[in-house]
Amino acid sequence: MSAEAADREAATSSRPCTPPQTSWFEFLLEESLLEQHLQKPSPDPPPVQLIVQFLEQASKPSVNEQNQVQPPPDNKRNRILKLLALKVAAHLKWDLDVLEKSLSVPVLNMLLNELLCISKVPPGTKHVDVDLSSLPPTTAMAIVLYNRWAIRTIVQSSFPVKQVKPGPPQLNVMNQMQQEKELTENILKVLKEQAADSILVLEGALKLNKDLYVHTIRTLDLLAMEPGMVNGETESSTAGLKISAEEIQCQVCYDLGAIYFQQGSTNAAIHENAKEKFFKTKELIAKVTRNFTGFWREFFSHCALLEMILIGCNKKLLYLYVLHYPLTIPTMFVLQDVVKIFLEDNLTLSLPVQFRQSVLRELFQKAQQGNDALDEVCFKVCVCNTVCDVLQGRIIDIQFCQLFLKPNKEKIDFLLEVRNCLKLEGETVFNLQLVFMISSHELFIKLLKDDERKLLLDQMRKRSPRINLCTKPITSFYDIPASASVNIGQLEHQLILSVDPWRIRQILIELHGMTSERQFWTVSNKWEVPNVYGNVILGIKDNLTRDLVYILMAKGLHCCAIKDFVHAKQLFAACLELVTEFSPKLRQVMLNEMLLLDIYTHEAGAGVSGERPPSDLISRVRGYLEMRVPDIPLRQVIAEECVAFLLNWRENEYLTMQVPLALVQTNPYVKLGQLLAATCKELPGPKESRRTAKDLWEVVVQICSVSNQHKRGNDGRVSLIKHRESTLGIMYRSELLSFIKKLREPLVLTTILSLFVKLHNVREDIVNDIAAEHISIWPSSIPNLQSVDFEAVAVTVKELVSYALTINANNHFWLIIQADIYFATNQYSAALHYYLQAGAVCSDFFNKMVPPDVYTDQVIKRMIKCCSLLNCHTQVAILCQFLREVDYKTAFKALQEQNSHDAMDSYYEYIWDVTILEYLTYLHHKRGETDKRQIAIKAIGQTELNASNPEEVLQLAAQRRKKKFLQAMAKLYF
Repeated sequence: MSAEAADREAATSSRPCTPPQTSWFEFLLEESLLEQHLQKPSPDPPPVQLIVQFLEQASKPSVNEQNQVQPPPDNKRNRILKLLALKVAAHLKWDLDVLEKSLSVPVLNMLLNELLCISKVPPGTKHVDVDLSSLPPTTAMAIVLYNRWAIRTIVQSSFPVKQVKPGPPQLNVMNQMQQEKELTENILKVLKEQAADSILVLEGALKLNKDLYVHTIRTLDLLAMEPGMVNGETESSTAGLKISAEEIQCQVCYDLGAIYFQQGSTNAAIHENAKEKFFKTKELIAKVTRNFTGFWREFFSHCALLEMILIGCNKKLLYLYVLHYPLTIPTMFVLQDVVKIFLEDNLTLSLPVQFRQSVLRELFQKAQQGNDALDEVCFKVCVCNTVCDVLQGRIIDIQFCQLFLKPNKEKIDFLLEVRNCLKLEGETVFNLQLVFMISSHELFIKLLKDDERKLLLDQMRKRSPRINLCTKPITSFYDIPASASVNIGQLEHQLILSVDPWRIRQILIELHGMTSERQFWTVSNKWEVPNVYGNVILGIKDNLTRDLVYILMAKGLHCCAIKDFVHAKQLFAACLELVTEFSPKLRQVMLNEMLLLDIYTHEAGAGVSGERPPSDLISRVRGYLEMRVPDIPLRQVIAEECVAFLLNWRENEYLTMQVPLALVQTNPYVKLGQLLAATCKELPGPKESRRTAKDLWEVVVQICSVSNQHKRGNDGRVSLIKHRESTLGIMYRSELLSFIKKLREPLVLTTILSLFVKLHNVREDIVNDIAAEHISIWPSSIPNLQSVDFEAVAVTVKELVSYALTINANNHFWLIIQADIYFATNQYSAALHYYLQAGAVCSDFFNKMVPPDVYTDQVIKRMIKCCSLLNCHTQVAILCQFLREVDYKTAFKALQEQNSHDAMDSYYEYIWDVTILEYLTYLHHKRGETDKRQIAIKAIGQTELNASNPEEVLQLAAQRRKKKFLQAMAKLYF
């Protein structure tokens, strides 16, 4: 134990408390500490946490004297940390179930790659090209283990994942999560591309009829020793944990069955192959469980189920197994077999009731997620379950009753088919509730044959002799005697479903004729009317009128929210006609809502194609903003939409010159709209005319400021409390963001984006500025920096850029802002993606020259830094040529790096600077790299690069290489 750990233990031994957690670096100081720690009953930290800590420390980048980030050095410390991580995994017996549950995909990928490295698998070698039978046992086992994990990860990635509810936004945590998400996606992309190779490797592993060995802590120690100290024991020996051939084949068969089942959704042959692998797994279970070494445990719960399922080679239960424990969303041909299984089981009643209900629930959930093709299957499975319930004397499920509210010939034909499949002897089991509900439909009675109808009625008389039944079909559902409460319930149901204003009026008249005690506007909790309107409507004395006005408005607002503008207009028009007779206040309310509806209708229709709104609509919008009718309840969203509407259609003249001053002073959205319109109108203009830009800046700064309060605690100390939503501005920041997301006009969005980018850059601790258009029009400083909530500003910038790119994904200036944001948050791969996309959209995918105001020197330098931090050093050298003055120092330094993660010499054809090519030739000659030197000589020997050529020829050669290089980069990062 280290001295520090000993002192800490001595200091805490005198008081009864939890022992301190062992730090990761203590295992570096004392070799035997790790095994002692892992042998504890409940080690703290647990083994999987140790793996994360060891690999995290081993993969930390370093910073050189020039403050440049370098990849993790390959030194003794990092090698020992990686070895410690492998030892912990060996202690866990390489149990993928434990490792997958506790480690993220990037961490487990790094761990298994280290296992391949220490097992002497040649780097860069395709596993499919390696003959497993010729390899040492531990090397072959490492390859099998890696490819098993690759297949399992692909299958696991297809599972639906419940989204974690996000907590308060924290930039560091969000950046870390985003980086891990991108890294996971990149790894999954590679694994999926190599899936076919992994399958071939595992199929080859099935042909191995020999035992393999997996590394233990002891064998890892032997590999870490110097070659002269191993005493003859090498990785080729039988040292390590022995895994029997049957055990390997059992697990590999199961994993192959899983991937084949996932791939077999559209291919019956592959699906049959999956079943074959599952059968093989079942055969091997008995051998494995007799001689179980304790190496793998994770699949035995599934194998136990498979053993029960495959008894008697029962195909139908296999389908139900994969449906209940889905590897993928079941395909339609599997689901049709599920219906057949349920039909057959109605004869044997062998499936548990809970299982039937569980399958139906899963189908309903998938259908509600938008899969319309499942509706028919849901109905058929529900009918089978209902018939099973009737046969066993259980009550009918409400789902069946709901599905039969609107019967058709296909539904009733299937019900009769289910009945015919039963072939019951003696008296048929009936359920009166089911019979009465079905026989109430005229269609059902008509479809019955004469003898079937007679049999049905005879059985009903036997079961309930007090009921007088006739053999004539029941003509209408309402002919069945029903109480007033049943009729009221039916009418309320129709009231909820109807969107026809005249039918709604008729239903309410009938309901009020039956009872005067009910308030029918409360029938559905989905009917919501804004509070400013609700108080006026509920003040109407006549109950029928009150219910009708409330329901018409609530339904109209709902239709408007779901973009059903046709029905919304009908409902609002009927409501307007009704309230005009008795309430001028509600009449104005309805006119306002119809104005908002017309704005929505135009923006979702003709406005999408750029057609200007009719002058009448613009006049009505202006009239609403200038309206001065007292005591009219107003919704804030209407004012927002009106101002946004005027900005989107460039009504800047009205907003800057004609809008009444009183309106600007009382309505914050009008004031904000006026400032935005005036600023856009003056762009570009002389500095003297940018007073409005300064006014807009001050308004936004005030909105983004925090109000600080000092509070004295119980201990007498004074603490500072920050209120995130400042009440000092004309509106809250969330309201400002909501308003901006209603804007679509490019210049307005560019202006507000420019303002927030400048505000983001003003903070003192900013390292990497974000570039934007027109950024020079804003003030360069803020008097009180502490008052601005810069974290909220950073979040707002990200949200605004994301929103702007949904409006126009090809705006290269917005793409540059998005790239700068990723660059500032150290997400270099994503930053390169957007830098390249910005160049591609303004150059016809680099077939034309990228404008110099897009690829400025600052942008090129940031692309260079991104490539450098991603260890793509050859790309760095090529990009150095793009600068106005070639940066030879950075290019030469990058080319000296031997650990490059890009295509290296394959990129030499994109270099047009002869000096860089000459340096490459010298560098490869110095290193003795003859092949690469020849490639550099070939590149420098092209006639179009001759310095004696005219300038036009040299420029054309450079432009051609720029185009090819940027297109290659785009294919890599898009």
